Amino acid sequence: MSVTTPQGFAAAGVAVGLKSSGKPDVAVVVNRGPLKVGAAVFTSNRAKANPILWSQEVVRDGVVEAIVLNSGGANCFTGSFGFQTTHQTAEKAAELLDVSAGDILVCSTGLIGTGDEVFRAKVLAGTEQGIAELSADGGEAASLAIMTTDSRPKRSAVTKDGWSIGGMAKGAGMLAPGLATMLVVITTDAVLDAAQADAALRRATGRTFDRLDSDGCMSTNDQVTLMVSGASGITPDADAFAAALAEVCQDLAKQLQGDAEGSSHDITIEVVNAASEEDAVEVGRSVARNNLFKAAVFGNDPNWGRVLAAIGTTQAAFDPYDVDVWMNGVRVCSAGGPDAPREAVDLTPRATDLVIDLKVGVATATILTNDLTHDYVHENSAYSS
Repeated sequence: MSVTTPQGFAAAGVAVGLKSSGKPDVAVVVNRGPLKVGAAVFTSNRAKANPILWSQEVVRDGVVEAIVLNSGGANCFTGSFGFQTTHQTAEKAAELLDVSAGDILVCSTGLIGTGDEVFRAKVLAGTEQGIAELSADGGEAASLAIMTTDSRPKRSAVTKDGWSIGGMAKGAGMLAPGLATMLVVITTDAVLDAAQADAALRRATGRTFDRLDSDGCMSTNDQVTLMVSGASGITPDADAFAAALAEVCQDLAKQLQGDAEGSSHDITIEVVNAASEEDAVEVGRSVARNNLFKAAVFGNDPNWGRVLAAIGTTQAAFDPYDVDVWMNGVRVCSAGGPDAPREAVDLTPRATDLVIDLKVGVATATILTNDLTHDYVHENSAYSS
């Protein structure tokens, strides 16, 4: 259940010393074809890492032969030297695979500002070693090599009538939307052209990864990539492929939510009866980014007043005095006033469901987030250069 589940792909994950732990830190995924189609979405952060700047150009023609990913250093804000490191990584992979460097995607993850001569040497060595160890069963190793503060790898796959989709993801912090919110590689052996792949990927990420808002912090290195081998020889119905791709993306998004740094609650915010989907997303995200609400959930306090205060900061259409709020199945607020007593709500389980009924339309949207904990603050104060 990984990026090598679909036919036509090989992968590897190796350790070259980028991580002080000695764990795997360079991954390679190669498309053996017959199609070499690729699509990607990138962080919308204006501060973009060197691999993002490179990969944005690579993917323009819709042709992708392989992707090289490293953990243990973001190669962001490392100047022209860092961009040359990314370029050299692509050239090294291209040389070994006998393809064009302009068809090699590169991703990096780790501390911003990391990317000196030692980093470059290790990434190039890892690229060479990874390509030497490519395997049709290498998806699991690749998923381990892209982890940073993750406590576990994230992998998913679905198999349909003769074709399949596989994926891997990393991310435990800086999870906030901007087209993509983490490093994700998705593969398929279905037959699609570049335009179809791009459209399907954007449709899927818009409803899944883009609605994971764990801590409101947008990374400089986020990228979601779809690689198409066409090795099954089957062209699926467009809607069927879109649904399967969304299934894999949602599964990976939920895994990312469940492994968010320091979290003790996984909060699902469902906004219903909004005037538009955009309004529903705005309302849901306002709660997901409200530290007072997130701290209350950490304390097992169903503080619905903080929900109303958060949604009142939006431009969405609703009457604050006609909103209902449910927490874990209990209506704690009715028409903008108290309903069931707070002690009726059990917030001790990790899964926390919040429903906000705006009562002005029929649109809905779901946002995924987490609580704000002591462990989150500790981890992010200790994780430094």
